[in-house]
Amino acid sequence: MRIAIGADHAGFLLKEHLKQTLLRLGHSVDDHGTHSEDAVDYPPICIGVARAVVEGRADRGVVLGGSGQGEQIAANKVPGARAALCNDLYTARLSRQHNDANVLSIGGRIVAFGLADEIVTLWLDTAFEGGRHQRRIDQISEAEKK
Repeated sequence: MRIAIGADHAGFLLKEHLKQTLLRLGHSVDDHGTHSEDAVDYPPICIGVARAVVEGRADRGVVLGGSGQGEQIAANKVPGARAALCNDLYTARLSRQHNDANVLSIGGRIVAFGLADEIVTLWLDTAFEGGRHQRRIDQISEAEKK
């Protein structure tokens, strides 16, 4: 898969770690920044990751910050992005099965590298169930158009 990834300064170290994990798993990685621990604003980075996914330049996106909250909110401002904050395995699995999440948000100050590897791997490997969940995704898409 083609994975767009981006982080602010608080998620930088986790981003660098996850880039290596994703490459080891055989994915290609498009790094949207940041490129150091110097303070930056996360919205342009997360919006860029979400746009890459929605426009088809990436299959999925990963955004990282201190808590992951703001990063998820910013990514979700892009119509067609379904960013999910998943700091545990349960929400990661359900975000894919039920919500067809296409952007994953993780808090770099909350989740250790090992758990982050597990979350990302599970999230990428979990399929959308469709069925009754598709109806709900369609309703969200309709709301974005209005």
